[in-house]
Amino acid sequence: MRRKIIKPHLPYDKSLLNKARELRLHSTPAEKHFWNHLRQMPFYEETRFNRQKPIGSYIVDFYCHQLGLVVEIDGDTHGSDEAKRKDQERTRRLESQGLKVCRFTNHEVMRNIEGVLGEVAKIIKQIKEEPP
Repeated sequence: MRRKIIKPHLPYDKSLLNKARELRLHSTPAEKHFWNHLRQMPFYEETRFNRQKPIGSYIVDFYCHQLGLVVEIDGDTHGSDEAKRKDQERTRRLESQGLKVCRFTNHEVMRNIEGVLGEVAKIIKQIKEEPP
């Protein structure tokens, strides 16, 4: 049985709004590629996503409010040990707010968009089938 999930609105740092708008205007090629394909998926109509959404003190790449799902597209700058540590902390903080976070690399998005979207669809299905 599928259930409709609506997460409560999460607080965010309002000073991030201009930065989020700027990021939407200057998306990376991988973010544009993901966004263009995501909007064509059958699940998109019932599970809309926002791009560059402020949540707490972060701006996440893609966010589905209805499901509490964050999708991050990590570029080359995320490869260092320090960046990986920061990403883990960011994920931990977002998950502590009841969100599900999934990450993909630019390379995965550009080279295997079908696989990436298949994984997103699988995660969406899992969230919808979780017991209330």
